[in-house]
Amino acid sequence: MGINHFIIALISLTCLFSFSASTNAPLPLSDASSPTSSKLHDIIEVMFESPSPFAFDGTTLESIDDVLSILPGSVDPALQKICGNTDHPVECIKATMPFLDEKTPIEPLSVLKAGIEAMDNQTKYALAEVTKLSMDPTTLKNVVPILQKCIDIYNNILNSDQKSLEAISNRNLVQLSIELGANVENVLGCDNAFKQAKLESPIKKMDAMLAKIVSNTLTIGVDMVHF
Repeated sequence: MGINHFIIALISLTCLFSFSASTNAPLPLSDASSPTSSKLHDIIEVMFESPSPFAFDGTTLESIDDVLSILPGSVDPALQKICGNTDHPVECIKATMPFLDEKTPIEPLSVLKAGIEAMDNQTKYALAEVTKLSMDPTTLKNVVPILQKCIDIYNNILNSDQKSLEAISNRNLVQLSIELGANVENVLGCDNAFKQAKLESPIKKMDAMLAKIVSNTLTIGVDMVHF
């Protein structure tokens, strides 16, 4: 991984450890000033001044795994392994950790369920924000119809989330794959609607995070879960 991508990933991880002690923290994620986050910021500062690999506290660091290993309360190795096989491993860890109970075995199915819960939570947050924007009198009139379309899309995602959980309960891998795949298509709809209208999406960041969660759940559900 290039140094710039590594730095970006580490910055994302500052969000992760802000809630590592809580299993109920909802998305979206916010930065924190915990000792762990402070230490991570120190590492990032060293990285800006040093080529990769680099040394911190006498330890040579070459990867995100190396960084996680020296942080207090490091991420469960089993979760690192599962998320490491997704397209967005940092976001996978960041999204699923709040929904994984300490007593729950870390395995693909439990991480998938946590990912679906995270997706559901992020979608509800996006839905609330979009609804607020659509009702705001200062919102441009040509933007409102697009926001309404986004509301429909987010409701479709929530519907598929419930069907995905039902498919898991019924051990129906085919239905699970269909619902997770449908959400991949759904999550692109809102941003594409703004692009087609040649307008800047006011919820681009929320959609980007949601898209990564959706992508990760599909990978875990299709490639790692076996009934």
